[in-house]
Amino acid sequence: MLTGVRIVVLGGDARQLEVIRKCAELDATVSVVGFDQLEQVIPGIEHRELEDDVFASADVLVLPVVSCDDQGKVSSSFSDTAIVLKKEHMAALPEHCTVFTGMAKPFLRELCQENGLRLIEVLDRDDIALCNSIPTAEGAIAIAIKETDITIHGSECIVLGIGRTGFTLAKTLQGLGANVRVGIRRNEDAVRAAIMGWKPFMTTDLAAQTGEVDLLFNTIPTMIITAQILSRMPQKAVIIDLASAPGGCDFRYADKRGIKALLAPGLPGIVAPKTAGGIIADALIRLLLEEQNAREVKS
Repeated sequence: MLTGVRIVVLGGDARQLEVIRKCAELDATVSVVGFDQLEQVIPGIEHRELEDDVFASADVLVLPVVSCDDQGKVSSSFSDTAIVLKKEHMAALPEHCTVFTGMAKPFLRELCQENGLRLIEVLDRDDIALCNSIPTAEGAIAIAIKETDITIHGSECIVLGIGRTGFTLAKTLQGLGANVRVGIRRNEDAVRAAIMGWKPFMTTDLAAQTGEVDLLFNTIPTMIITAQILSRMPQKAVIIDLASAPGGCDFRYADKRGIKALLAPGLPGIVAPKTAGGIIADALIRLLLEEQNAREVKS
């Protein structure tokens, strides 16, 4: 149980609702900021304004998956009121407070460091990122089905990058009967790809691989699908860029060539917010219970 633990949830999307609900069910004291337009009632939570006293007694501060921007602006799907995280808010947090997010921008990292606060980026954890890759892959395939007039089965698919998301996506495409090629950046990944039954190639050779592609999925957060690459791609091809904004594709030139190219970051929160939120909530609760048990052992 999380009895006595004070959790402040600042902004976010539908994924945060699972965090709020599960923490409240475990008897944590949950205060939420930026949920004034939330229609559903979650028992046991307190709606608050963005004030210093909200932070002063917090044991945990939960921010959205993409924390805040470099000006401190926090996104919220359930409020039209701007939420801006300021230095004084972070300074008001107790020293023992843990700041929890998916991935942090430099602004948040610096504020946590300045105030001696522990920052946990949940998507840096392999177990969480691997679980999160499943709704990402399913969402990408849902887009592919919607945006094409062919089946995944028998299609020519390229996945750029075989990290957590790329690996799950390539495996899922393969399971649907696609012919899968994977763009890799390290020689050792070639063996891993070949064992899985995929055809590996170095991303430096991408231009030579795109002549007959139907679907190109990118997970690499650097400009990799350049105008030179796009000039050699068939117009029928569809590009689905899963990398964080601004992505890794020259969208301007793709549009000029008439190639459909879509930037689709944050798919878990769009296609499966309940599952994705549950993954985040379970990680947070597991962490808090581990810390609670450690304190009990010491005492």
